[in-house]
Amino acid sequence: MPETAHTAHDVPTVTTDADTWRRAGRRLLAHMVGEMAYEEMVVPEPAPDRDGTGSPSWTLAVDGGVAYGFTARRGGFGSWHVDPDSFVRVTGDGEEPAWDPTLFVTDAQGTVGLPGDSLAEVVRDLMATHAADARLLTASLDAADLADLAYEDLEGYQTGHPCIFVNKGRLGFSAADAARYTPEARGAFRLVWIAVHPDLGRFQSMAGTDRPHLLAEELDADQRAVFADAVRERGGDPDAYLWLPVHPFQWDEVVAPLFASEIALGQVVRLGESRDRYRPFQSIRTLMNLDRPDRLNVKVPLMIRNTLVWRGLSGTQTGCAPHTSAWLRALADRDPFLTGTGVVMLAERASATVPHPVFDQLPQAPYRFHELLGAIWREPVHNHLAPGERARTMACLLLEGADGRALVTELVERSGLDAQEWLRRFLGALFPPVLHYLYRYGASFTPHGENVVVVSDSAEAPVRIALKDFGSDVELLPFDLPEYAELPDHVRDVLHRWKPEELAHSVLSAICAGHLRFLADIVERQLGVPGERLWQLAREQVLDYQARFPELEERFAWFDLLAPEVGRVALNREQLMGGGFHERAERDAEFDVMHGLVDNPLAQP
Repeated sequence: MPETAHTAHDVPTVTTDADTWRRAGRRLLAHMVGEMAYEEMVVPEPAPDRDGTGSPSWTLAVDGGVAYGFTARRGGFGSWHVDPDSFVRVTGDGEEPAWDPTLFVTDAQGTVGLPGDSLAEVVRDLMATHAADARLLTASLDAADLADLAYEDLEGYQTGHPCIFVNKGRLGFSAADAARYTPEARGAFRLVWIAVHPDLGRFQSMAGTDRPHLLAEELDADQRAVFADAVRERGGDPDAYLWLPVHPFQWDEVVAPLFASEIALGQVVRLGESRDRYRPFQSIRTLMNLDRPDRLNVKVPLMIRNTLVWRGLSGTQTGCAPHTSAWLRALADRDPFLTGTGVVMLAERASATVPHPVFDQLPQAPYRFHELLGAIWREPVHNHLAPGERARTMACLLLEGADGRALVTELVERSGLDAQEWLRRFLGALFPPVLHYLYRYGASFTPHGENVVVVSDSAEAPVRIALKDFGSDVELLPFDLPEYAELPDHVRDVLHRWKPEELAHSVLSAICAGHLRFLADIVERQLGVPGERLWQLAREQVLDYQARFPELEERFAWFDLLAPEVGRVALNREQLMGGGFHERAERDAEFDVMHGLVDNPLAQP
């Protein structure tokens, strides 16, 4: 039976089953080669039919006369969909089944152009990702059971960022940490609450959410009283101190040792643990409340490095979160078109920022030392659902069960709809609000699979979406539009400003290259809907929007979502060849690494 959010788990820290380890390795190897080929880090060549099935066969020559053979399907946006079970490694001594991602990357070091220090980092990340993938395989469920899971539980079966193959590196976590604090552990833990002297921290919130109101929502009255006494015992005023939750890992690894002086002087007071238990979303540092799902999600910093960056919380962007949320929410509430889409903007209602007293005076310190302590409180999707509605992150649509069936296949079957009609409704919920924010308001976020929540009716037909993550991922045009006037000056001054063709990648890369190019292969294999048809349905959404708002014609040209070719965002190139950006004093504020152009399937009539 599917688990509930209250099921306890005894998760092993390592996988001891050899078959599971090899199966996970084959899948990771297929993911790696597919994304490397997509980003043109490697260039496979056509080969004779390997297995007699007629599947397109490919050979990839790497270093020292070694080659890899496999079958793969091509798709929109230049994508590669590699069959994990088809890999063989070919040497002068013959060929053998291939399943080891670290062997591949060492075989291909010269071909890819990885320097030795980068290669070591990649191998470490691959090993950690391989271990996490094996843990996921050990507890995999059939598609029907996945479809039955609650929102909180389904997060624990996700496979990670589809575009980045080393997507579970989590540098800083021990094996025990990974078995406790990762989504695939599907466990539960309590947060550490602290109180910070008012001279050290700053609180920001949307209108209607002050500190007492927030704490009354998040903590029971008797626990607030106990916590207040703890502040008084250290000589502080509990009403003046800033209270915030801390991840237990961050308390042990960062706050206790690096804020030791402030703790000793009573400027940081450990209040105790939360009564409620939490579990991470895929982003790891964002946590859901298992015991009170109506309480706010909490985003907290973690000094771990995963998928490109250290996962702290930027004080500047954290401070902006409630203000950008207020603006985006106000637009959704009063714009008739947005209101009609039913889009839910999961507002980041409040945030706390606590710079380190010493590191804050060291501007050249790597950015992770400026992102040690803080919190963002975000609305949970549960509070916005009508009776009978179900919510799942869009990323779930890429899941395939232990029985080989995709979750989306199960949902289409349950809905009773024709597959194309189900996809049309899904895209009709997804595109209009994202397009309207981009075209009408010159604003983009990052609507990738984890930041879009698909809301379905009781029959499992998609009806609308919810969007989240406005603290760090809201971007504007480099010139001011009249629509920006409601943003406070201090917020408008610090949000990223990108050229229109870069802002367009909120659709082209986050949605199309980052999600639909994978979904297109699934619906073709399992639902009998050609991948080209999915792209046609997506194109129809863009054309329908443009027909409805002809007055925005100039802006349609700015973003040019239907251009024949578009730039290829190359996240793995950035990850593997970032040139030490992990150690910079500032996060990389430049646009994502781009490599060449790809055909845009949205351009095809």
